[in-house]
Parts: sequence; structure tokens; C-alpha cells
Amino acid sequence: FRVGNIMPFPFLLLASTAISAGGQIMGGMAAKAEADAAAFDTEIERTQNEVSAMQQAAARRDEYDMATQANIAMFSAAGRDIGSDRSIEAFLSKQKEVAAQDLGRIADQTAAQSSAYERRSSSQRTAGRNARTASLIGAAGTATTGLYKYNQVKTGE
Repeated sequence: FRVGNIMPFPFLLLASTAISAGGQIMGGMAAKAEADAAAFDTEIERTQNEVSAMQQAAARRDEYDMATQANIAMFSAAGRDIGSDRSIEAFLSKQKEVAAQDLGRIADQTAAQSSAYERRSSSQRTAGRNARTASLIGAAGTATTGLYKYNQVKTGE
């Protein structure tokens, strides 16, 4: 039995080499695609985290505004002059400072989390590229070994 001018064993050797090398390449491509998908998911998580932080900041600003209005109304109902009473001014100033600190913490935490998400996404993409590169190198090694063995069988060495 012959396939063209090639005897069956050498032909099977070449075919198995091609299949093995192709499988390695496809495995690397799949690993890269999986890593890219994971990186995309991580980027979505980062965006969701940033939106959530914006919502928290807006809620904190609303809370501050409502509390300030309630305090002003309470002081007015108590007959205190809001424009000239230094203790009321100090109280309102302190509340504003606390709200600003809360907003600053939300922003800092969001920035730190976004940075972590970006690093994780970058790492996932790098791992995918590395897997693809390793598969190409492995496939080249497999092809080289297969061709070497084919040549040995063909020449009878």
C-alpha cells in the first residue's frame, strides 16, 4: 500500500506530525481567546465598579444636601440666626468637610480598584499571548522532530 510515492509508515508519520503541530497551534489560539475573554470580563467588572462608585458618590452628596437642609430648618425653627451664628457656621462647615472626606475616600478606593482590574486584565492578556507563543514554539519543535524522523525513515537510517 502506497500513498503517491510515500510508503504508509512515513506518510502516517508526516500526518501525525501535522496533526500534532496543528493541535498545539489550535490549543494556543484557544488559550489566547480564553484569556482575551477573561480580560474583557475583567474590564467590564472595572467599568461596573466605577459606575457603582459614581452612584455611591452621588448618594453621599444627596445625603449631605438633605442633612444640611434638615439642619438649617431645625436651626431656623429653634430661632437661631443661620447667617451670623458662628457655631452653626462651624457645624455646617464640619459636615461639609466630612462629606468631602467621604467622597475623597470613595474616589481613592475606586482608583485603587480600577488599577487592580487593569493590572489583572493586562496579566490575563499577557498570559494568553504567552500561551499562543508557547504553542507556536511547541508546534515548530514537533514539526522539526517529525520531519527529522520522516527523513530517517525515508533514508533508512
